[in-house]
Amino acid sequence: MEVQHGCRLNGSMRLLGGTGTASRNHGWVTTRRHVRRRGVVVQTYASVRFRPCIDIHKGKVKQIVGSTLTDDGDVSSASRASDDGQQKESGVLETNFESEKPAEYYADLYKKDGLTGGHIIMLGADAGSKSQAFGALEAYPGGMQIGGGVTTENARMYLDAGASHVIVTSFVFRDGALDRDRLAALVDLVGKERIVLDLSCRRKEDGLYYVVTDRWQKWSDLVLNEENLADLAQSCDEFLVHGVDVEGKKLGIDDDLVELLGKFSPVPVTYAGGASSLEDLDRVASKGQGRVDITVGSALDIFGGTLKYDDVVAWHASHHSDENPSTYGDMQPDGTILYRF
Repeated sequence: MEVQHGCRLNGSMRLLGGTGTASRNHGWVTTRRHVRRRGVVVQTYASVRFRPCIDIHKGKVKQIVGSTLTDDGDVSSASRASDDGQQKESGVLETNFESEKPAEYYADLYKKDGLTGGHIIMLGADAGSKSQAFGALEAYPGGMQIGGGVTTENARMYLDAGASHVIVTSFVFRDGALDRDRLAALVDLVGKERIVLDLSCRRKEDGLYYVVTDRWQKWSDLVLNEENLADLAQSCDEFLVHGVDVEGKKLGIDDDLVELLGKFSPVPVTYAGGASSLEDLDRVASKGQGRVDITVGSALDIFGGTLKYDDVVAWHASHHSDENPSTYGDMQPDGTILYRF
């Protein structure tokens, strides 16, 4: 009998025993196997994952409206990218939540709940923030990615400290353009399989999404489209995309952006921005065709919001039970499925 399994190709899919075929489609693998399992045909598809986060600012775990943050973490004489592509003066730094718990507390929580592929973001290069980040990596080695000031000078250090991947944006964008030499140097140093490209973006009046860098203050000339995503996928393992226009505001997700990512991203991609309910998570699963993972920050009760973290963990688990390939295989830490037939 024929069984179809679809899963995201995050690294590789390994099949043990039996015969079958596999095909790749935008970073996905569909396998067809002729096996018997209680006399029924089982058809399963890939599913969205909840990716947790830890944002660190001036030595504290915080939830900040990212578009109000400046390069030095201060707001005096700050400017940011406006809708028309010009710079404009920003207002006061908007902090939604500041925790009394250290970053390692959250990393340990995610570890206990079996949540992988989350990210630690240092919103500043101060010693206190770095100390918090290293504490989180030590608490959950191999379980989280790290970003914030990552360069060829320090990327290996973070990986050696326990990060699964390094997340980069500003280092590979200069003067509003992608610096391919810098990106190639980083790939040579750590390998594309350890790199996440942060392609956080805003929409201009032309209807296109452009990557914004340097604390989301500067526009780049890079448009998020099928061609550019396919090109960049040759130099990284995943994408992380904040919908900057809605990030931290709990106003709902950017439907069009999620649809774009689900349609065109050839590698695993995580969307962040605006999610404040389980219905929003369902929208990401639907709009992204099950190909876009989701991060929730300010809306979670562990960060001062009203959306219960335990409910989100349960939602995540529900997407990895009967309708997930891991029902008939073992989920590996990198997201691949080890099948046994």
